[in-house]
Amino acid sequence: MKNCYLGIDIGSISTKGVLIDDDNQIISSEYIWTEGNPSLAVTKLLEILKQGIDDTYVVKGIGTTGSARKLIGLMVDANIVKNEITAHAVGTLSLYPEVKTILEIGGQDSKIIMIDNGIITDYSMNTLCSAGTGSFLSSQAKRLGIDIEEFGDIALTSKNPVKIAARCTVFAESDLIHKAQVGYKKEDIIAGLCKSIVLNYLNNVGKGKKIKGPIVFQGGVSKNKGVVKYFKEILKEDIIVDDNSHLMGALGIAILAKKNATDKSYSLDVKNLSFETKGFECNACPNNCEILKIYKDGEMVDAWGSRCGREFSK
Repeated sequence: MKNCYLGIDIGSISTKGVLIDDDNQIISSEYIWTEGNPSLAVTKLLEILKQGIDDTYVVKGIGTTGSARKLIGLMVDANIVKNEITAHAVGTLSLYPEVKTILEIGGQDSKIIMIDNGIITDYSMNTLCSAGTGSFLSSQAKRLGIDIEEFGDIALTSKNPVKIAARCTVFAESDLIHKAQVGYKKEDIIAGLCKSIVLNYLNNVGKGKKIKGPIVFQGGVSKNKGVVKYFKEILKEDIIVDDNSHLMGALGIAILAKKNATDKSYSLDVKNLSFETKGFECNACPNNCEILKIYKDGEMVDAWGSRCGREFSK
């Protein structure tokens, strides 16, 4: 029998998963949309990942990261749950041990991680506004009537990128509509959006950070050739985009699951698992905390949200 380890990176927009072997090589991977239902997305993800391995593999560790990491960690009985900063750094360092800066732009947030000799020295995240993220680009692509997969290629054909005010989603959309109405070429508007993504990221997420190479760019937006082009131009540095750049968080947490593995084995069959959450407002004290109870097969396994330390039962 051969060992493998599962890493799940679950965010508000997309859910990523990888199975790795003892050499940290990816043997099965998948990227699907979360669609507002993390538990259902993970159920689908695991069914797909199972198709990538045969009966000779045994799952010896499971790790979860991303915005729904605690919830999904309970669901799959994970042996490790870690934040995205740690997971992305570990995943990237496993492939690029000399990396100094990690740029990451996902579906609804973005982050920058500074590394020195394999150690995280600083980081910053932007979760307040979707301007400059994958969901922002997708909405603008739809507005312009093009496929998001074509966005980057079209941007590369522009010779005169239009300046787009992308500090705020509302302002960006208004500016884009105005530019289209006055007759600017579609490719110039698209290139302008890609460039504005980079400027917005550097002026907000990267503000005050000394960005040094080697630089690795990851997250779904790293697949956009237009955004990669303007990062290179503005930073005047080479930008590394791995083929699995969208899976770095999942890879990192899988590696951490391997490092924390015990003799226990895990099942990837969760489709028959009953898993639900129930929320309510606790009025036991003036805090009026919003409590979320987690039920697995009808049994409450955890409750989150209490600020006074009060414990909850069924």
